[in-house]
Amino acid sequence: MSVGQYGPVVVHVWIPAFAGMTMKKDCFGAARLAMTLGFDDQETGNIDTGENMSHTQVDLKGKVVMVTGASRGIGKAVAIRMASHGASLVLAARTQGPLDEVVHHLKDKYRIDAIGIPTDVGKLEDLKNLVHKAKAYFKQIDILINVAGVSSQHPFHLQPIEDFETLANTNFLGYVRLIRLVIPDMVERKSGHLINVVSGSTLVDPIPRGFLAYSSLKMGLRAFLKGLFWEMREHNIKVTSLLPGVVASDLTDHLKDVPQTQRDRLMDPVAVADMVSFALSVPENANPLELAVINQLTTWTKPIIDYQQTQAK
Repeated sequence: MSVGQYGPVVVHVWIPAFAGMTMKKDCFGAARLAMTLGFDDQETGNIDTGENMSHTQVDLKGKVVMVTGASRGIGKAVAIRMASHGASLVLAARTQGPLDEVVHHLKDKYRIDAIGIPTDVGKLEDLKNLVHKAKAYFKQIDILINVAGVSSQHPFHLQPIEDFETLANTNFLGYVRLIRLVIPDMVERKSGHLINVVSGSTLVDPIPRGFLAYSSLKMGLRAFLKGLFWEMREHNIKVTSLLPGVVASDLTDHLKDVPQTQRDRLMDPVAVADMVSFALSVPENANPLELAVINQLTTWTKPIIDYQQTQAK
């Protein structure tokens, strides 16, 4: 299987009928996986927008999908993909203007219903407001896709103390609290899917230098999500963790003095949208527990993040 610019693929799929078994990568056939993740050689030329790829096996008409961090980057690419699958959308992001632009674009292009709700996922009251307004408009949430996050990578002795709370509230509690708010209705309906963008850095042991605060929280989130599946599987609720490599985003856009040859190694946000499509394409009796798509080549030849440079918040 040719994996093009996105690099090795690891897929952990839990099939309830096979207790205790983890199946990897080729359980659905290499050809289907290549097609679903957008690795077909004929499609790679269209991978920059996220709107030209065909995933006909995913039909979300009649489903309500909530996406956080939806105004840019990975969240925007995922929102576009979900609209192309026919889903009704609840989109959340901190900034009203860009969020409204995405909502209007998707409604016009895909003729789907969508609402945008300004939300800081690090604030519990914002999350309560998000869920309340979503349920008031759509009555229910079928699929939650947690994307929103912040970054702060420094050598630990130079890590800004004030960043700890922001990282914890957004990258860990933001996910856990929102799941807690939406999951009771899913339990009652015995149906739902919780998809969460975690981090490919959790695959590295020990944690990469400069990533200690960021990645330790992501590792905690990954462990939480594994445990959540074991609690929720009897209620027919799927839980999926996405472990992407380094993606072209606001974080990498802020970095200076990075040669184009290294920027070309960054994954497009559409790669993560492909992971979401695959997670939603598996049979009803299978849970895609963890999906990892990692950069084929090391992204930086220098330290991963120059902590003295401006970082995305």
